[in-house]
Amino acid sequence: MQKNIIYEDEHMIVVYKPAGIATQTARVGQQDMVSELKNYLAGKPEHQVKGEPYLGVVHRLDQPVSGILVFAKNQKAAAGLSAQVSNKRMGKYYYAVIYGIPVKEADRLEDYLYKDGGTNRSLVVGEDFPQAKKAVLTYKNVRTMMILEKEQEVSLLEIQLLTGRHHQIRAQLSHRGMPLLGDSKYGSEKSKLLSREIGCRDVALGAYKLILQHPVTKKEMVFERKPEEKIFLPFFARGI
Repeated sequence: MQKNIIYEDEHMIVVYKPAGIATQTARVGQQDMVSELKNYLAGKPEHQVKGEPYLGVVHRLDQPVSGILVFAKNQKAAAGLSAQVSNKRMGKYYYAVIYGIPVKEADRLEDYLYKDGGTNRSLVVGEDFPQAKKAVLTYKNVRTMMILEKEQEVSLLEIQLLTGRHHQIRAQLSHRGMPLLGDSKYGSEKSKLLSREIGCRDVALGAYKLILQHPVTKKEMVFERKPEEKIFLPFFARGI
């Protein structure tokens, strides 16, 4: 766990979540970040006396998605950080690898999403659809590359998430004909086939940058860590 800790003080802890690990789960025997962090904190000398450490979940990442998460270490910090999420003052930036070339080099996407609990999918629907929630993001194309042996193009997008809806990035980009590689839930037949052929098993999405205000000192803090999955490496090797 310690190798995934980016920053820690008495109020909060910022970590990198690898793809495939849940942020938090109730499933017995399944690894998750909350349990791992609580075990890490419980091993510190101060908690040998205090008992089970406090750990507040501020926001989450889908299990197949890697990236940066912040957790609160006390209730005051939890309230301050959660307020930033609610007020959309926490900056969340992602890298995503999509199949093909983006429709536009840069764009702002605004949709309404409905979460279908039966299929665990988010659907793009009309504004007046019952329980629909507005979803907004911006993206820009960083680089398009050719997978030579397959003669197919893939593109790296930088995304700023302006609302935090269920499967938002995956659903919105897929709806625009820009499915993420490794995404079996929202991918097209072509994107899923290419993903299988090149061995991309996790959703090619990483939360690489988080901007927040420290809940106590009020200082702006910026945390960055590029995704480490194999699908991203050719883009980063050329220097972004």
